[in-house]
Amino acid sequence: MQSLTEIISSLNAIVWGPLMLGLILGTGLYLMIGLWFMPLKRIGYSFKLLWQGRDSVIDKSVREGDISPFNALMTSLSATIGTGNIAGVATAIFLGGPGALFWMWCTALVGMATKYAEAVLAVKYREVDDRGMHIGGPMFYIKNGLKSHWSWLGTAFAVFGALAGFGIGNSIQSNSVADAVYNTFSVPHWLTGLVIAVLTALVLLGGIKRIAAVAGKLVPLMALAYVSAGLLILILNIDEIPHAFSLILTHAFTPIAATGGFAGAAVWAAIRFGVARGIFSNEAGLGSAPIAHAAASTNSPVQQGSIAMLGTFIDTIIVCSITGLVIITTGAWSQGETGASLSSAAFEMALPGVGNYIVTIGLSVFAFTTILGWSFYSEKCVEYLFGEAAITGFRILWIIAVPIGAVASLDFMWLVADTLNALMAIPNLIALILLSPVVFKLTKEHFNRS
Repeated sequence: MQSLTEIISSLNAIVWGPLMLGLILGTGLYLMIGLWFMPLKRIGYSFKLLWQGRDSVIDKSVREGDISPFNALMTSLSATIGTGNIAGVATAIFLGGPGALFWMWCTALVGMATKYAEAVLAVKYREVDDRGMHIGGPMFYIKNGLKSHWSWLGTAFAVFGALAGFGIGNSIQSNSVADAVYNTFSVPHWLTGLVIAVLTALVLLGGIKRIAAVAGKLVPLMALAYVSAGLLILILNIDEIPHAFSLILTHAFTPIAATGGFAGAAVWAAIRFGVARGIFSNEAGLGSAPIAHAAASTNSPVQQGSIAMLGTFIDTIIVCSITGLVIITTGAWSQGETGASLSSAAFEMALPGVGNYIVTIGLSVFAFTTILGWSFYSEKCVEYLFGEAAITGFRILWIIAVPIGAVASLDFMWLVADTLNALMAIPNLIALILLSPVVFKLTKEHFNRS
């Protein structure tokens, strides 16, 4: 195990090195400029579309697609709002200092353009399988949008996506929940894993429509409850907010010395862990979210892309910011805790006797919906590689992996998930750059008509 850990650590250092971070941020910035900052200027338009598409299609004449535009975003958010928003933010601050939050914000802002482009291409190049279900994502816009000599990129994405799901979307989620539930309620890890596995199995039997229905109800309710609790804490610590922003902005560009239980961090650590955990949380550039948006009932790639980019805004600019600011304003960031324990400690410091329960329940619901959302992503990757016959076998393996993850080593899984995230992102980002003229053209034509 030690040698395997060293090998993956070496690979992780390469794939999350300067070139990778430059590719992620650079692609997002390139798309944002190419779109003339449309994702930022049209955010009101996006929320309007989201509201119109919450129960059915936006255009009543449209019959293409399997789920409503709103539920497509909720399915995407179900996979993104998870441990990354609670444990991931805390880990970024623990390893990179308060400045890491600034780089998470930067990743999210340019990531809105990335997520928009992904969804536009997903709807543009999606297909219908033998069961009449709409399927799409990076493997399909690579296959249908690029020349045949690029097809290996689609296969590479599908392989990494299928494997990554068992880390980022399954094991890490169940492990984090099991750990939090044990610390709060003293429930054994294996029992928590078993309960989550049973609940997951019940939902997976219904496929994307049941996943979307569950996500459409659980995600908005839990996100609203978690954000409300976080805002209450910030109101109680309102005098600390200016100092918190000062720490964030200062240490985004200057090293931070050791203090209390905090070991100190260089600027590179703030950038690296801020970007890596930002991507882990909002998944902009990974290519996972467009798999859900490809199933939306719409004939407008631009409209669904406009809805899709809200996922990055909601996940990072709102939910991750709440977690990060609570950790910093309460002073918990310098106490030596990390992961979900740090977030729990921060909430408990501000709301004694209640805070740790909020984090535990929030983490449990978020992680459960992430397991559901990612099951769909990885399933589509497996279907692309092996056909529909492999779906049943995949679902069985997915359910079995939940309790196994609950009792496994968290540090090793974070390392594997981080590495697979980067390997997923590479073929997707290349495809986005190559297909960017299509995104720009569709966007221009859409808004010239409206």
